[in-house]
Amino acid sequence: MGVTRERTRARYAATFLIFALVLCAPLLPAQAHFPAADAHPIGTPVAIILEFGDQYLGGDELYDAKITVLRVVRGEKAWGMIKAASASNPAPKAGWDYVLARVQFEFATRTSPSHFNYAIDPSQFTVATAEGAEFDPPALVEQLKPGLSGTIKPGDAMEGWLAFAVPHNLERPVMIFREDVGEVIHRGGGTWFQLYEGSAARR
Repeated sequence: MGVTRERTRARYAATFLIFALVLCAPLLPAQAHFPAADAHPIGTPVAIILEFGDQYLGGDELYDAKITVLRVVRGEKAWGMIKAASASNPAPKAGWDYVLARVQFEFATRTSPSHFNYAIDPSQFTVATAEGAEFDPPALVEQLKPGLSGTIKPGDAMEGWLAFAVPHNLERPVMIFREDVGEVIHRGGGTWFQLYEGSAARR
């Protein structure tokens, strides 16, 4: 009988200890979901809406745009292309890679007549980690030609290169496009694109 009571006490003590450990254990944060998880692959046309007008009045006109990352070049090949653009362009910093993205931008109106053109500026495109930590663009003397820069009219398309620099150990960089320039209203956290194929894009 005494042995049975001792076993019962031991069982209760063990249960209490496990319960106490569970209560005292630190709560683990829920796994964060970053937009990079939904970043669009290379070669995928991505439709977005551009809203022109006064943001306090809810905008005036809506336009459609379609962005496609056509090609990504990284590492030695990217550095060779940048050096070919100008011998004055600096080599990448130690531990960093150049990344080049060939991007097509299409612009269309939803109504007629249309009143707005759209100014594309390379500063609208940034490179980042999957967590959203962004990197400054490289300070190049000469950009690759054609560059993705200029004013586009409804019904037209533009294609050109964008240059970025990322740490060498960053295998899956992403590009973020933010549409707000001039009279265009920005909504949300931008549109995200993959700048890699497979595990990386060191080609």
